[in-house]
Amino acid sequence: MKLTLGFSPCPNDTFIFDALVNSKIDTEGLEFDVVLEDVQTLNEWAKKGKIDITKISYGLLPFILTDYIVLNSGGALGKGVGPLLISHSIDKKWIIEDALIAIPGENTTAHFLFSLAYPHAKNKVFLRFDEIEKFVLEKKGLGVIIHENRFTYKQKGLYKIIDLGDYWEKQTDSPIPLGGIVIRRNLNKDIQKKVDRLIQKSLQYSFDHYPQMSDYVRNHAQEMDESIMRQHIDLYVNDYSLNLGKRGKTAVLEMIKKMNINPVYPVFL
Repeated sequence: MKLTLGFSPCPNDTFIFDALVNSKIDTEGLEFDVVLEDVQTLNEWAKKGKIDITKISYGLLPFILTDYIVLNSGGALGKGVGPLLISHSIDKKWIIEDALIAIPGENTTAHFLFSLAYPHAKNKVFLRFDEIEKFVLEKKGLGVIIHENRFTYKQKGLYKIIDLGDYWEKQTDSPIPLGGIVIRRNLNKDIQKKVDRLIQKSLQYSFDHYPQMSDYVRNHAQEMDESIMRQHIDLYVNDYSLNLGKRGKTAVLEMIKKMNINPVYPVFL
């Protein structure tokens, strides 16, 4: 049986799925047609139900539960992993509600967390995550950064205004739900469970061989320095990636609750 599988080319995702998509583990009769895209593109495709299994921003989750259910493995949650609001100046006293803010996608967790911290800020522009540093450097406004930009913004002379993840943690005392792996709800339950088990097995394979970095991770990390790749993996891949567990699921449900949405369908496999 062949299933479509979508995730990002970022090191945390390629690290998780490497063994699965490159036959380093027994896939138990399943084959995967893999597409690598940025998370906002994957979000848009998930809204259309285009992919069988896909990475999504947890900020999108309540809006796709008709078609998808969350797997226990493969996601990104944790402490100290949230998006950052940055500026080009350390001295300027920014009025956030009046500034133009670049956000990495409308349905992203980054947008949700920014809106939670600044509910009255409405002057936004939605860009790909890797375009936001340039936007801020050109002094067009402020930016919310995610992924490897957390490790590069200082080198480019940019400054942190607030850690939006830290704001979430202080408000909820929960890990930050960044991105999860969802699977089509209409697939056979045994297939759903098998995919969940294989993703966990794939990640465990990568953990067992870490800090060795596979060519698959390197090749998709573009021009990223290997030390940045390791920081990326160390920050975003953890025990919650192996298994959401009760605490991880509680954090996801807390996010949905703060969106004032009451899910009709079961959220988790």
